[in-house]
Amino acid sequence: MQTAFAPERLAADPQLASSEKILRTCVHCGFCTATCPTYLLLGDELDSPRGRIYLIKEMLEENKPATPEIVKHVDRCLSCLSCMTTCPSDVHYMHLVDHARAYIEATYERPLADRLTRRLLAFTLPYPGRFRLALFGAWLARPLEGFFSRTPGLSRIGAMLRLAPAKPPLAPASRGPATFPATGPRRARVAILQGCAQPVLEPSINEAAVRFLTRHGVEVVQAKGEGCCGALVHHMGREDQALAQARRNVDAWTREIETGGLDAIIITTSGCGTTIKDYGFMLREDPAYAEKAARVSALAKDVTEFAASFELKPSRQTGLAVTYHSACSMQHGQSIREEPKALLRAAGFTVKEPAESHICCGSAGTYNIMQPEIATKLRDRKVANIERTAPEIVATGNIGCLTQIRTGTSVPCVHTVELLDWATGGPLPEPLRKRLSERAAEQQAS
Repeated sequence: MQTAFAPERLAADPQLASSEKILRTCVHCGFCTATCPTYLLLGDELDSPRGRIYLIKEMLEENKPATPEIVKHVDRCLSCLSCMTTCPSDVHYMHLVDHARAYIEATYERPLADRLTRRLLAFTLPYPGRFRLALFGAWLARPLEGFFSRTPGLSRIGAMLRLAPAKPPLAPASRGPATFPATGPRRARVAILQGCAQPVLEPSINEAAVRFLTRHGVEVVQAKGEGCCGALVHHMGREDQALAQARRNVDAWTREIETGGLDAIIITTSGCGTTIKDYGFMLREDPAYAEKAARVSALAKDVTEFAASFELKPSRQTGLAVTYHSACSMQHGQSIREEPKALLRAAGFTVKEPAESHICCGSAGTYNIMQPEIATKLRDRKVANIERTAPEIVATGNIGCLTQIRTGTSVPCVHTVELLDWATGGPLPEPLRKRLSERAAEQQAS
C-alpha cells in the first residue's frame, strides 16, 4: 500500500513510523475478509481488516482528529487477530489497530455515555478490590438485567449484569508475594501472573495451575507488586495507563529474575499473555525499560505452552469428551494451537474441536460490554458450533471466553489447567460436579 507521510513526521514519531511500515506491507489481497468475524456478520468492507486499514491510513496521514465514522468501525474490531493468522503478507494488524485506538483516544471526544462507560471500566476492572465491589453491586442489580438490555441506550449496563456471576465473590483471592515449593526435585522456578479480573471471578484457575506446576517439580512464586497486565485499558486506547501497568509488572518480575532467577513467567489468561509478550514492543522507546521489558516478554509463557514438555502421569481415568475452544488470543495472538489439545489427550480426555474454531466467541476483553449486540451474535454462533460436538465439558485458556460462553450454554465450561490438575491428582473442578453426577445416574439407570 502506498503512503504519503511527511518524512519529518516519521522521524519525529517512532509509533507513526512503525504504523507506516505496517501500512506499506498490506497488498489489498482481501484474504483477511474471509476470517474477520465482524465482516462475516455485517458484510461491510469497512468492518473488515482491509477496510479498517484504509480508514486508519487516512486518519494518520491527514493528521486530523478521528471522525465518528472511523471510530465506529475501529470500535467494532474485536482485536481477535484472526486476520494476522490469515494474512500472507504478515501485516502486523495488532500494532496498527492499537496505535489507531490510542490516536482516537487522544483526538476524539466520545459521547458522554460512552466516555463514562469507558472510564468506569478502566477504573474498575484492573483493580481486584474495586472489581469485587462492582460485582457485588451487579449482583444486587441483576434482576434488572432484562430491563436494561431492552432499553435503548442502556444495553451496555444490561451486558455487564448478564456477564456478572450469579453469586458475588465475597472472599478475596489470595495474593502475593508468596512462594509455592516444588514437589520432589525442582525442575524450574517460575512466576505466575496473578492479574486482576480472573482472581476475583475464578481464583480456582490459578490455584489449579499452582498445584499442577508444583506437582510436576516447578517452584511457583507470586511476585510482590505485580498486578493487571494492562491489556484491558491498552485495547481502549488508554496508553499511559497501560504502559504504567506494564512497567510495574516489569519491575516486579525483574526483581524476581535478579534475586532468585526465573525460567518462565506463567500466564493462565491468554488475553494477558498476548499483551505481556508484547511488552518489549510497547516499551521499546523507553530507555529505562526497553531491555527489561524485552527480557520479560521472552520469558512469558502460557501455562500449556510451558507444560508441553511435561510427562503427565494421570492419577485417574477421566474418559470425558472435551470440546476445546481455542481463544483468539491463544491461537492468533500467540500461535499456540496444538499444545493444549495434546496435554488434554495425554491426561486421558477425548478432545473435540468445533467448526469455525478460528472465529471469535465475542468476548474480546470489554468488547462484550461495549458492543453487546455483535458479541451476542458471535457467542450464539460459537455456542451452536460447540454444542454440535456433543461435549461433556468445554475447555479453554481464557477467563473472558469462559465467562462469555457460559452465558449461552448449560455445558460445563472450565479452564484447561483445571482439567489437567484434576487428571493428575487435583480436586474436581466445581462446574463438573453436576455433570458427573448426571453421568453416574445415567450409568446406574442403564
